[in-house]
Amino acid sequence: MAAAARLILLTGATGFVGRQVLRDLARRGCKVRVVVRPTVDNARAALAALAPADAIESVVTTADLWSESAAWYAEACRGVDTVIHAAWYAEPGLYLHSPKNADCEQGTLRLAQGAAAAGVLRFAGIGTCFEYDTSGGTLRTTTPLRPHTPYGAAKAATFLALSQLLPRDEVEFVWCRLFYLHGEGEDPRRLMPVLRDKLAAGEPAELGSGTQVRDYLDVRDAARMIVDAALGSVQGPVNICSARAVTIRQIAERIADEYGRRDLLRFGARPDNPADPPCIVGVRD
Repeated sequence: MAAAARLILLTGATGFVGRQVLRDLARRGCKVRVVVRPTVDNARAALAALAPADAIESVVTTADLWSESAAWYAEACRGVDTVIHAAWYAEPGLYLHSPKNADCEQGTLRLAQGAAAAGVLRFAGIGTCFEYDTSGGTLRTTTPLRPHTPYGAAKAATFLALSQLLPRDEVEFVWCRLFYLHGEGEDPRRLMPVLRDKLAAGEPAELGSGTQVRDYLDVRDAARMIVDAALGSVQGPVNICSARAVTIRQIAERIADEYGRRDLLRFGARPDNPADPPCIVGVRD
C-alpha cells in the first residue's frame, strides 16, 4: 500500500520523538490520526505547528492514555492501517526508575489488543537500547536482553509480549530501539541543552570524566528511520542509531567550540556514575 493511502494512528505526537514522526509522515503525504491529552493547550493549534492541517485526519483525546481499555483503543483504531506508538513516560532524571513504566507497559498491551481487534495491519512500537545487555558495548538486534532499570525492563517485557500477541492476530510488528537522541525540542535538562546554556552564559560546566562512549543521533533522522520501519516490511527489532561512536568529552568540546569556550569545561568535577555503561554503540543490522 502506498504511504499516502495509509491512515496512521500516532500516539505521543507532541513529544520529543513523536512530533518529528508526525512531521515526517506529513511530508510523505500520509493521513494521521493523533492521540493527545486534552491538557495539551488547544490540541489542534499545537498540532498545526507541527504538520499541515490536511495531514491530520482526526484528533483523539484522552486524559490518561495508559488507563484506557482495549475496547477504547479498538474504537480509536477503527479504519487505521498502521499504528506508530511513540508515547511513553520519559521525564529526564525520573523515567529510568519510575513506577509509571509499569503503567506504560500495561497500557501499550491494551493498545495492541485494541489495534488487533480493529483490524490494524501493522504496529510499530518504540523500544530502547537499555533493553540490551550493554556489557559488550556494541549492540546488535541479536544482543541478548538484560535490562538494568525499570524503564528498560518494561520496554523489554512489552517487546516480548507484543512479539507473541500481534503475530498471533496476524498483525505485522516492528520494534524500533532508540539509542541516544538530540536535537529540536530536546528537554532543557538533558546534556546538550545544559551545556549550551552554561557556555552561553559564560558559566563553568562541571562534568564527569567524559570517557563514556555513546551513539548519538539527531531526532529528525531517528524519526525518518522510525517511519521507514513503520511503513516498510521489516518485522521484529530494529536499532534506531547512528552506528558511530563518540565520547562525552568529544560532544562537550564540539559544543564548547561553538562558543569558543573550552576553558569552561570542567572534566572530572563530578564523579562518574559506576552504574553507567562505559560504551553503548548500536549496529544497524
